Amino acid sequence: MDLDRTDRMILGILQREGRITNLELAERIGLSPTAASERTRRLQKDGYVTGYGARLDSARLGFGLLVFVEVLLDKTTPDIFDHFAAAVRRAPEVLECHMVAGGFDYLLKARMKDMAAYRHFLGHALLALPGVKETRTYAVMEEVKTEGPLPL
Repeated sequence: MDLDRTDRMILGILQREGRITNLELAERIGLSPTAASERTRRLQKDGYVTGYGARLDSARLGFGLLVFVEVLLDKTTPDIFDHFAAAVRRAPEVLECHMVAGGFDYLLKARMKDMAAYRHFLGHALLALPGVKETRTYAVMEEVKTEGPLPL
C-alpha cells in the first residue's frame, strides 16, 4: 500500500505523540474523527504502527550504563545464527541486536546498572551465548541523540 501525505502526517504525529487523542489528531490533520480513526486503524492493521509505549528514564531507574558490543561468532551457519538469536531474545539486558555485514557478525545494544553489572553480564551471559568467539565493547560516555523519529 502506498502512503499518502495524510498517512505520513498521522504516522509522524503518532511516533512523537503516541498518547494523542483521536479528536486532537483529526483536528491537526484536517479530517473528521471517524476518518482519522479509520486511517489510524488501517495503518495499524497494515503493520506501519507496530506498538505504543512510554519512554522511561533509564538512569533514574538504575540502568545508567549503555554499551554497544560487537560479537564475532566462531562459525557462521544458519544453525549457529538461529541459536544465537534465540539466546539473545531471552537476555533482558539486550535492548537491540542486529546482524551486520563487515568485520563482525552482530551488534548489540545493552543497558545495565554499572560496569560491574556489565562485567557480570559479559562473563556469565554474553560469552556463554551459542557460538560467541570474540566481543568488543564500547561504553557510551554521553547519549547525544536517542530514539529519534523516522524522517517521514
